[in-house]
Amino acid sequence: MTTLKTLRILPLVAVLFVSLTSTACDTSVVADIATQGSRDLSVVSPESVGMSSERLERLNAGMQKLVDDGKLAGITTMVARHGKIAHFETFGHQDIASGTAMPEDAIFRIYSMSKPITGVALMMLYEEGAFRLGDPVAKYIPEFKDLKVAAGVGADGPLLEDANHPMTIRELMSHTGGLSYGIFSPSQVDDLYQEANVLDGNGTLKDMIDKLGKIPLRQQPGSMWHYSVSVDVQGYLVEVLSGQPFDEFLQERIFDPLGMTDTAFHVPPDKADRFAVVYGYGEDGSLVAGEGFGGGDPADSPYLEPTTFFSGGGGLVASTMDYMRFCQMVLNGGELEGVRILSPLTIDLMHRNQLPRALGEMSPGTGFGLDFAVIVDPVAADGISQGEYYWGGAAGTWFWIDPVEDLVFVGMIQQFGQGIPDVRSLSRRLTYQAIIDANGT
Repeated sequence: MTTLKTLRILPLVAVLFVSLTSTACDTSVVADIATQGSRDLSVVSPESVGMSSERLERLNAGMQKLVDDGKLAGITTMVARHGKIAHFETFGHQDIASGTAMPEDAIFRIYSMSKPITGVALMMLYEEGAFRLGDPVAKYIPEFKDLKVAAGVGADGPLLEDANHPMTIRELMSHTGGLSYGIFSPSQVDDLYQEANVLDGNGTLKDMIDKLGKIPLRQQPGSMWHYSVSVDVQGYLVEVLSGQPFDEFLQERIFDPLGMTDTAFHVPPDKADRFAVVYGYGEDGSLVAGEGFGGGDPADSPYLEPTTFFSGGGGLVASTMDYMRFCQMVLNGGELEGVRILSPLTIDLMHRNQLPRALGEMSPGTGFGLDFAVIVDPVAADGISQGEYYWGGAAGTWFWIDPVEDLVFVGMIQQFGQGIPDVRSLSRRLTYQAIIDANGT
């Protein structure tokens, strides 16, 4: 049975098709970035970074209208350009019932926006020579050795065949390894995920691996892009390769060095008053507070207690500024304020489309790198800059990184359910129309 604690780490399928775009930077862009002076995320006037204050008011008005119309409870939006913060605004409420306004330091469930952080952690070990992207996952996780593949529907479970090759770490990081999530795509393999409660919030990453080692792959490795528990497996791989619990590795190697003071797998008591309430929609379309997909009591949020399941795919909470610091590090080519996390070439590798040529695109104009979606054709993807890269979270959080325009956008909401407005697309259009000094021309 799926528990509320399990629901804290399950992302929404809608995340797969967000209309935001973002980009993979090439080394020439990284080189240009290095010559642009201090990129310390200090607050500046929009005009000083080629944006219009007057036009950014359209972004403010658009976000405020979503709150005024009762579509969203609260929103934060932040825009950084040339390493400076040109826009940081809050709208609506952190908690409607108490009347608490949305503060700048509110803490949000970021769900699948945990994935790029996990990818960076794993690539830190790649830089240390711990693995090759072409290595079989089973080389480090023996439970995955000789996994069978579902080949058809059987009376008592899927018909099985041998894998045509072992799942590689590159495939694991690009959602092409043959794994699934168990909740989005009807199949007998997905039924087995449900029966095993693969993402049991009361378990551990090792428990998850033990369960996955007994379930066949949903499809042949490398045969299709299929959203999956791959990034949770990556979190376990970090543990194996580093010898550290995944949460400790993230804290010591990423969060502390980058000053991400509010990013963790739970919200401690002294920060609980900053934890944004998550909402769904009632039958009449009104906002209804409720934790997780099932609408549980916000006061009983599993995020308010420590966890044993450190979900690299969807378990983190963070503030808007924390996630901006992470994104700016990535855009800077792996460095922020003198702290280097990855090399520029490794960052570049993460933003290259990793999908096999025969596989095509994840969606029109969109490929997939190592834990980021990547725009390969802005026209087909309804984007602006080729190579922009992005992702989003189940409760509506979103970000994109655009190295062509040297821009990062981070947006936070906490909303589930049918009827969520297309805040991602709207914010994107209202951000780009405020750029008056374009780098891409």
